[in-house]
Amino acid sequence: MSVTTSEVQARMPAPAVREHELTGVGGAIVAVVGFLAVLGGAGLVALGIVQAVNIPLIVVGALVSAVALVVLGGLFTVAPGEARVVQFLGRYTGTVRADGLRWTNPFTTKAKVSTRIRNHETTTLKVNDADGNPIEIAAVVVWQVDDTARAMFEVDDFVQFVATQTETAVRHIATSYPYDNHDEAGLSLRENADEITETLSVEIAARVQAAGVKVIESRLTHLAYAPEIAQAMLQRQQAGAVVAARSRIVEGAVGMVQLALDRLAEEDVVELDEERKAAMVSNLLVVLCGDKATQPVVNTGSLYH
Repeated sequence: MSVTTSEVQARMPAPAVREHELTGVGGAIVAVVGFLAVLGGAGLVALGIVQAVNIPLIVVGALVSAVALVVLGGLFTVAPGEARVVQFLGRYTGTVRADGLRWTNPFTTKAKVSTRIRNHETTTLKVNDADGNPIEIAAVVVWQVDDTARAMFEVDDFVQFVATQTETAVRHIATSYPYDNHDEAGLSLRENADEITETLSVEIAARVQAAGVKVIESRLTHLAYAPEIAQAMLQRQQAGAVVAARSRIVEGAVGMVQLALDRLAEEDVVELDEERKAAMVSNLLVVLCGDKATQPVVNTGSLYH
């Protein structure tokens, strides 16, 4: 059983907003001009006071300084690996990704969103696999914010959203496949890790796409039977290993017996009738297939006594 992206996306609403880039203005020039304007306005105020309290000059100087301070309020910095989501009166106006000192409308709000690569590791989850056996499973997902607008406005908390959807996807994958297929056809969690993790990445990516998140990779970090059945399942695996080993031993023993009979017949070492051949085959199989050392018995009589 596999999970397709469309099956998960069908349960997710269409995005109401998507990211578009807002370049902003280089902040260095604005900072210099604004600083000079503040100094100029302060100078006018001081000059108006010196000139027998020149009210118009003082008012002009105060206005120039106030406007310059308001303009300087639009300065902000963007560090590498982050972006600023800009809003004006509650309306999304764009995202600034260019790092350095930038300037935009001072009456806007600028929310910081990290675009760095992150890891999220789930706790060890206890679920039932496709056969109904309780198992413990955990996974790690490597992800990154791809659309800052959707991350900010489509969900309440995109970090918590990723954590919840990752756990949901891991539980779904765990219940969709058996822990071990026991030599039956189909995928299993233990024997087909690469295929399972690929399916897990597809499902997580589909679930978190609504939050503007891109999944880079996901891997299972823990997979085991639950403690209450671990011993019984270990005995089952050991029994299967013993049966497989015995089957291999019997296969080899039959070949050795056949080789021995053929060599005896080719080199005419001894002529055995069917009854003696059967006895020889029986003795060789006991020696070759036994799990304990055999005790040899020396026959001092004839072959038939």
